[in-house]
Amino acid sequence: MEGKEEDVRLGANKFSERQPIGTAAQGTDDKDYKEPPPAPLFEPGELKSWSFYRAGIAEFVATFLFLYISILTVMGVSKSQSKCATVGIQGIAWSFGGMIFALVYCTAGISGGHINPAVTFGLFLARKLSLTRAVFYIVMQCLGAICGAGVVKGFQQGLYMGNGGGANVVAPGYTKGDGLGAEIVGTFVLVYTVFSATDAKRNARDSHVPILAPLPIGFAVFLVHLATIPITGTGINPARSLGAAVIYNRDHAWDDHWIFWVGPFIGAALAAIYHQVIIRAIPFKSRS
Repeated sequence: MEGKEEDVRLGANKFSERQPIGTAAQGTDDKDYKEPPPAPLFEPGELKSWSFYRAGIAEFVATFLFLYISILTVMGVSKSQSKCATVGIQGIAWSFGGMIFALVYCTAGISGGHINPAVTFGLFLARKLSLTRAVFYIVMQCLGAICGAGVVKGFQQGLYMGNGGGANVVAPGYTKGDGLGAEIVGTFVLVYTVFSATDAKRNARDSHVPILAPLPIGFAVFLVHLATIPITGTGINPARSLGAAVIYNRDHAWDDHWIFWVGPFIGAALAAIYHQVIIRAIPFKSRS
């Protein structure tokens, strides 16, 4: 027993904290991991690379599938007279979280598996990708979301239009401020999880982290949906909100639509700043 305790103690201290605090974080060479260099703000050479367009196509298809499965699930719950006869709110949350888990797993090696403009924005702020790629991803994500919601409407137009089309709105009894706050905090949870799951330091020290990365990201989406479906229907993904709003296209779907862009972008920015500056103490600086 004594030997086991010693093994545990040594294992816990095997990797001591070597990263200095503040702007000195980038200046040490004794780290047991390699921090990727910041991406340039503009990288015109990407526009000539097939891998750049392949990544955009992957984001389009992933967001298309995400909207298709998740909005179909919402419609299935909406059409039932008894919520006990359907998967209910928990099932909707599992649909969103489960699809993110599957799609991040499938596309992470091609595009990074963002499937969300807020995630792309947060990673851009942390200099994980260029502005060129970030804008391209966001455009492809929005187009994929619109197409995914459009296919659902094509399957069952009457049901789709009669049950809100899966569009995000602030629920009665809540203010716009409530909705904005829910979107900010919910997106913060998601983007902070993305940063933690893909952290270079953790990948070096915990070999299982890269393999399991899609799981905590999908689980974060699931938990946020459980908490905020009653408030806003849960956006935390501007492409998802835009796709449903464009295809549903009713005035009340557009009244609060700004919340589902402003909230996620603020939440993503806060998560990027918190993880990079506070947790990792990495300064926001460009590649020299």
